[in-house]
Amino acid sequence: MATVAVVNMRGESAGNIELDDNIFGVTVNKHAVHMAVVQYLANQRQGTKSTKTRSEVRGGGAKPWRQKGTGRARQGSTRSPQWTGGGVVFAPKPRDFSFKLNKKMKRLALKSALTDKLQNNELIVLDSLALSEIKTKSMQAVCDSLKLDKALFVMDGGNENVVLSARNIPGIKTSGVNTINVYDILHHDRLVITKDAITKMQEVYA
Repeated sequence: MATVAVVNMRGESAGNIELDDNIFGVTVNKHAVHMAVVQYLANQRQGTKSTKTRSEVRGGGAKPWRQKGTGRARQGSTRSPQWTGGGVVFAPKPRDFSFKLNKKMKRLALKSALTDKLQNNELIVLDSLALSEIKTKSMQAVCDSLKLDKALFVMDGGNENVVLSARNIPGIKTSGVNTINVYDILHHDRLVITKDAITKMQEVYA
């Protein structure tokens, strides 16, 4: 098991903690990580874009000119794709881009991302994370103490004061153990996890 230093919200040492190798010491599977990121981004797409085909554009019912004798190319409608104001060839239509990954691959991708953060010294373990009131300045002070610019905070539960205090800080995002995803882990430079969150994570994913 890997041993990692624990710090408090002021950045001071608060002991050590052992991390389960079944979560933080697996062989990084790049393919699983890639598929998890692709799935996350695909599932975020609204899929609402839509343009009209030639059959949906208003007008164009009359033949522009007769078939023969004009010296020009034959045309059947002014709403053909080659005309200005015509329809779009293979026009995009509303669709669902989401797809599913099996549970084993999703779990492997998550463990790979967590292991990668630990191996690259981008993992910070907090003794605890709690604020007495909703105040962005207080959360910013925590980030300054830990020297964080772009970080993901993972907590064991929904600490509303922390969540609301962090939402206006650029580059800072909060998440729970049950809502953490591979994209957010990789998208942020640092991963900050509370001791309680690690305990819960090792119970759920080990």
